[in-house]
Amino acid sequence: MTTTNLAQEISTHLASKSLYPSQGWLDGFLTSIRIGTALPALKSTAQFRILASDITQTLDRSVTAAFPPDVLDATKKERILPDPIPVQVLDVEDIGRSRWSQVEAIEAAERGETTKGKEIIRVVQSEEQGERRDDEAAASGGPHKVLVQDVRGSQVYGIEMFPVQGMDLSMGIGSKLLLNNVVLARGVLLLDANSTTVVGGRIATMHEAWKAGRKARLKKAANEKGV
Repeated sequence: MTTTNLAQEISTHLASKSLYPSQGWLDGFLTSIRIGTALPALKSTAQFRILASDITQTLDRSVTAAFPPDVLDATKKERILPDPIPVQVLDVEDIGRSRWSQVEAIEAAERGETTKGKEIIRVVQSEEQGERRDDEAAASGGPHKVLVQDVRGSQVYGIEMFPVQGMDLSMGIGSKLLLNNVVLARGVLLLDANSTTVVGGRIATMHEAWKAGRKARLKKAANEKGV
């Protein structure tokens, strides 16, 4: 298969996910692959890499759907954004739990503890996952508030109105969502399973920075609002 045909195959595969790679990203990907790798494996690798990338740098802005320029206009009561819009998560918060309870869960995880009923148990780190998994994500019942960013860098808050599969505190920062026919009300996205799909991925540097500062942010917000 020629490089041109391979580029077309990769682009078509990613476009089927509403992810339109820029020419620069595509050229870089093609120069990094091993000659002779099977096409299904290349498609899988391309998808993994672009989900782990910053879409403001790797997607083609000329063809990728984005938020309207007046997305934050709070005077507009309600409208539907019809195009499939890929976005990346910059922050996620469980607004169904008090901030202090989330701080306590983080501190328990830092001690290597979690709870089962009233019993405190030790948490063993999973080698496959590469990080400790406690029960905080499982207890993250939501609803969740997320800050998302589109291909042009516009940032908008979204509220989980009804449960969205995969939306919880275990969702990596930089994780990609696909919004389709999503409701925008006074500058806030109203998210549900019909309009929101968690595609996956994470941006490692952004996730680690978010994770490191999360307890401090929760404490500050709790002290300011008393919750």
